[in-house]
Amino acid sequence: MGSKSLADVLPATNLASVFRARDLETGDAHWGVYEEEYTHWIEEQRSWRETCSFMDQSYHLANYYIEGPDALALNADLGVNGFEPVDPERLPLAKQHPVCNPDGYVIGDPVCFQLANDRVVVVGNKGLAQQWIHYHAETGDYDVDVTDVYSPYAENPPVDFRFEVQGPNADAVLEEVADDGLPDLGFFQMGEFSIDGVDLYLLAHGMASARGYELFGPYAHHDEIAETILSAGEAYGMHRLGSKSYRSATLTTGWLPSGLPAVYDHEALAGYREWLGADAVEARWSLGGSFESDDLTDYYLNPVELGYEHFIDFEHDFVGKEAIEARLADPERTKVTLVWDADDVVDVYASLFRAGETDKSLDLPTIAQQWAMGHYDRVERDGGVVGLSLIAGYDANEREMLSLGVVDVEYADPGTELTLVWGEADSPKATVERHVETAVRVTVAPTPYVREREEM
Repeated sequence: MGSKSLADVLPATNLASVFRARDLETGDAHWGVYEEEYTHWIEEQRSWRETCSFMDQSYHLANYYIEGPDALALNADLGVNGFEPVDPERLPLAKQHPVCNPDGYVIGDPVCFQLANDRVVVVGNKGLAQQWIHYHAETGDYDVDVTDVYSPYAENPPVDFRFEVQGPNADAVLEEVADDGLPDLGFFQMGEFSIDGVDLYLLAHGMASARGYELFGPYAHHDEIAETILSAGEAYGMHRLGSKSYRSATLTTGWLPSGLPAVYDHEALAGYREWLGADAVEARWSLGGSFESDDLTDYYLNPVELGYEHFIDFEHDFVGKEAIEARLADPERTKVTLVWDADDVVDVYASLFRAGETDKSLDLPTIAQQWAMGHYDRVERDGGVVGLSLIAGYDANEREMLSLGVVDVEYADPGTELTLVWGEADSPKATVERHVETAVRVTVAPTPYVREREEM
C-alpha cells in the first residue's frame, strides 16, 4: 500500500470541529528555531521605531526556486498579480503573490521575487501557496523546474539566508557595511549590492512600522554577513529581534496572515489533496478563538477583504478571477485595525486576582500561534457578529493593544465602536486554561495603523 496523502487523513465530516479541538504542537509554528527574546521584547519593539532592529528570517519561511521558460506563466496563472517578462535592466522585482482557489479564497500569500525572466523565488509562511504552485508545476503543461526547495519543517538547510534590517538607522548601518553603497529604492523596490564581496539582493519594504530592508544571499555566507551587520549596528542602537517581538511587528503595518488555507472543500482541489502528503501542515491545522462555526469556509479569507485589491491584475486569467471580480464589485468585509479599550484589557488581568472565574490570560506581546495556528475572535455589534479579529497583540511604541481583522463594510469607518469577544470557552485543548469569555470594547482605526514605512 502506497504512502498516505492529505485526502486519506482528513475526516469525512466536521473538519472545522476537528481543527478547533486540536492543540498546537511543538514545531507547528516553527518559532522554536529562534530565541524568544535577545534583550527584552519591549526594547526590541522600540528599536524599530527609535534606532534599528535585526531579524534573521532564514529558518521560518518556505522558499521555492522555480526556473524555466514558463516560470512567469505558471505564477501568473495561479496568482492574482500579473507576471510578464520585462527588460532585464528592470530586474530584480518583488510582488505580493496571493494565490486562491476557484471560489476566490486565499490559499496563501507569499512574495514572489522575479530575479530573471526565467527564474523566480517564492517565499512565505508554511509553504501553503508554494505547494499549490509546485503541484501545478508537476501536473500542468509548464516547462519549469522546481529546485532547491526549502521548508522550515525539513532538515535540509536553506539555500539563501534572509535578514531584515529595520528602523530609522537602517540606512546608516547598511551604508556602513555595503561595499559600494546602497541602491536608491522606493517602497517595495528591489536592487543589488554587496557586503564583504558577497553579492546580495535588497528589498526596501519595512517589516515593522518604519523604513527598512530585507536582504538575501547565499546561505554559506550567513554567519559572516550577520556578524558584519550586527557589529556595525552596535553604534546605532541595533537590537536583534526574538520571536516575541518579531511576531508583533505586523500589528501596525496592516499585513494580515491569510488564515486557514482554502484547500479542504472544493472538488477542483481533490487532486491536490491527493498530491499533498499526510504529513503536510494542512493536515495538522488548528483553529482557536471565540468564533466558532461548523462551516469550514467561514474561516476562509479572500484577497479583497485582506486589502489586496490594488494589485489584483484583471488583465490576465487566474484561478478564482470571476469570484474575486464579483467580491470587488460588492465587498462584504474590509480589513481594519481594532484598538482595544485599555480599561477592559486591564480588567482581563484583574480577573486573575479576584475570586471566581477568570478571563482568558493575555500573554503579551502577541497571541499569534500561542495555542492555535489560526486565531479567530468574534467582533460584534448589538450582539450580532459583524467581523473577526485575526491577530492581536501589544505594541509598546503605541502603548496600545491592537487587533488586525475584517469587519462588515458598514462598520469599518474609523471611530466605530464594536465589541471583541475574548476567549475560547469550553475548549477541549490541553493548552487552553479554564476561563470565561469576556467582552472587550474596541474602536475601529485605519490600517496600516502607522504609515511611516511607506514614506520611502
